[in-house]
Amino acid sequence: MKAEDAADLMDQERQNDRFKQRAAVGIAILAMLLAITGLGGANAGKEATNNNIYASNTFAFYQAKNIRQTDFNLAADAIELAFLQDAGLGAEAKAALKAKADAYRKTVARYESEPETREGKKELLAKAKEFENKRDHALKQDPYFDYAEALLQIAIVLISVSIVATLPWLAMVGGVVGAAGALLTLNGYTLAVELPFLA
Repeated sequence: MKAEDAADLMDQERQNDRFKQRAAVGIAILAMLLAITGLGGANAGKEATNNNIYASNTFAFYQAKNIRQTDFNLAADAIELAFLQDAGLGAEAKAALKAKADAYRKTVARYESEPETREGKKELLAKAKEFENKRDHALKQDPYFDYAEALLQIAIVLISVSIVATLPWLAMVGGVVGAAGALLTLNGYTLAVELPFLA
């Protein structure tokens, strides 16, 4: 073997080592992004589930208030009808019945809106809508994380194969796929761009 051939082999070996080092760093970066993506996807899923439960519970509470409000309205109407139909009631009995009907009507009004406790129907409806909005936001995020995870995993495989096969072009393809996954991850967190096929 000539000295020139040995030098060429050493240069080629150095180039291969440099390629392998860069590819390994690329894999490490993609693995880190994959972990961040997995975290974002898991959090989006939990947030969607939790907010769906909160919305359902709040709507159930709203419905219970609505039923109680209807019951009090019916009771007040019944008292007022009894009051009007029974002419033989004394003044004291009429006053007591009127007071009871008025108390029921006040309860009906309180059930409609109760800002101090935020448990009136108006406040409950607003709270339920807020939970629905948070749920919908998380549901919009989730597909971006799912596809980003898949792309990042594919990119890691492609770059790994490029190291074994010493195919720099395959590492570049893996880098492009990984960059697409990174962009989807970023979009999953920010929802800056809505992609129609992921909506």
